[in-house]
Amino acid sequence: MNVIAPDLAANARKYLERYNESGVLNQIDGEAVPAVSGEWFETMSPVDLAPLARVAKGGADDVSRAAKAAKKAFPAWAAMPPKKRQKLLHEIADAIEARAPEIAALECLDTGQAMRFMSKAALRGAENFRFFADRCLEAADGLALPSPDHYNVTSRVPIGPVGIITPWNTPFMLSTWKIAPALAAGCTVVHKPAELSPITARLLVEIAEEAGLPTGVWNTVNGFGEDAGKALTECPDIKAIAFVGESATGSAIMAQGASTLKRVHFELGGKNAVVVFADADLDRALEATIFMIYSLNGERCTSSSRVLVEESIYEEFTAKIAERAKKLKVGHPLDPETEVGPLIHPNHASKVLSYFDVARQEGVTIAAGGSAFDGPGGGCYVAPTLFVDAKSEMRVSQEEIFGPVLTAIPFRDEAEAIEIANSVEYGLAGYLWTNDISRAFRVSNAMDVGMVWVNSENVRHLPTPFGGMKASGIGRDGGDYSFDFYMETKNIAYATGSHKIPKLGGN
Repeated sequence: MNVIAPDLAANARKYLERYNESGVLNQIDGEAVPAVSGEWFETMSPVDLAPLARVAKGGADDVSRAAKAAKKAFPAWAAMPPKKRQKLLHEIADAIEARAPEIAALECLDTGQAMRFMSKAALRGAENFRFFADRCLEAADGLALPSPDHYNVTSRVPIGPVGIITPWNTPFMLSTWKIAPALAAGCTVVHKPAELSPITARLLVEIAEEAGLPTGVWNTVNGFGEDAGKALTECPDIKAIAFVGESATGSAIMAQGASTLKRVHFELGGKNAVVVFADADLDRALEATIFMIYSLNGERCTSSSRVLVEESIYEEFTAKIAERAKKLKVGHPLDPETEVGPLIHPNHASKVLSYFDVARQEGVTIAAGGSAFDGPGGGCYVAPTLFVDAKSEMRVSQEEIFGPVLTAIPFRDEAEAIEIANSVEYGLAGYLWTNDISRAFRVSNAMDVGMVWVNSENVRHLPTPFGGMKASGIGRDGGDYSFDFYMETKNIAYATGSHKIPKLGGN
C-alpha cells in the first residue's frame, strides 16, 4: 500500500479542525446556527470509523425557519436582473475553484471516495454553476404563438422557494447540480444534505455567501430524513422538492408532499445494463464496463451494475473483467493511487456484503472478490466483485446493490438482450456496445431507460436531459429541462382585434 501524500493528509486535518471545534452548523438567513433543539449527531469516517465532526440535528423548527427565510428572500432574488444573477453565480464558481483542494480532501474523508475522482468534484461543481449562470439570461424566454384573433406570448417565472435533498455518494457535485439551476431560475433554496456526508454541503453554502449571495437565498438544514426531510417535504412555503436518492424514499416524499400539491423531481436508483455484442470493440467495451462499475466505489446511480454479454464471447470477456477486478487498487481515499475506497458507512457495507451470501444461495459463481477487504484503518472496505453465470430473475440481477459489484449475464441474441435489459424495475441508464449501426438504433430505442450511451461510458454533456423511467425517477435535469422544473410557464393572450364575444342574458 502506498503512503498517503503528506500534504493531502495534513491539509485534510487542517480543513476538519474548524468543524471539530464549532460543529457543522445549519445556515439560515445568513447565520450559522445550531439546531433549535440543541441536538447534535456525529458523523464518522468510513476509513477507520473514527468521529469526523458533530453536526447540528435539525428538525421541523429549523426547516420552518429556513423556509420562512427563503420565502422572505424570494421576491428580491426573483426580481434581480438575470445579468446580475449570472455574475453572482460565476463568482461562486470562481470561489469553488479557489478552494478545490479543500473540497476534495473533505469529500474523500466524508464519503470514502478516492482522491483521483474527488479531485475533479470541485471543478465539476464550478462547471455546473458556470453553465447555469449563462443559461439564466434566457431562463424566462418563451414562445410567440399567434392565433387568428390573439397574440399569445409565453414566458417562465420562478416557482418560489424550493427544497433540495441530496445524497451521500458524491454530495458536493450533486448539490451544485441541483442548486445551481434553482438559483439561476430565480428560486430560493432550502437544502437538506444527506446525514452521512454533510461536511462539504456546509462548506458550499459558506462559499456561496462569501462570494456575495444575498442572505436567505440559500439555506442549509442538516438532519435526518424522518424529521428534517419530512418537514421539508410537508412545508407549505416550499413549492417544489428536488430529490436524489433511493426509490423507496422518493415514494415517501411524493406521499408527504401530496397535501400541498408540491411539484417533485426525482433522480432515483438504477440497475443499469451494459450490453456487449460480439461485433463490438471489445477492448474499449471492457474498459468502459470496468470503469462504470468500480469507479466511485460503485456507489453511483448510473453504474453499469449488470453486464449482458453475447454467448460467443461471454467466457472470455468475463474472465478479463475478473482478472482486472482482482488488480484494482483498494485503499485509503487520500492515497493518489487508490481506485476503490471504503464504502460510506458500516450499515451500507453490511448491505453490500449481504449480497455475497445471496449470490451463493442463488448458485451464482463469484469470479472475483466476494468478501470484505482489509484496508488501511480497518474501515468499510469491500473487495471489487464479479458475479458470473447469473440469471435475469435472480436477486443479484434485479436489486440495486450500490457497491463495487458487477453481475454478468449471457444472452443468445438481440431479442433476449433487450428482454433481459428491460426486466428490472429501474430505467435510468443503459450502455450498448456494437459496431452494427442498425442494431445500435434498434436496441438503444428498445431499452426502457432515460439515457443510453452507445460505444461509450457515461460522458455528461450539460445541455442534454438527465433522468430515468420507471422506478428510476420523474423529470429531467440539464439544460433547459432544469428550468422546466424550477419555473412555471405562463401564457398571456393579447386580443388583436374586435373578435366576436358570446353574449348571454341580452335580447
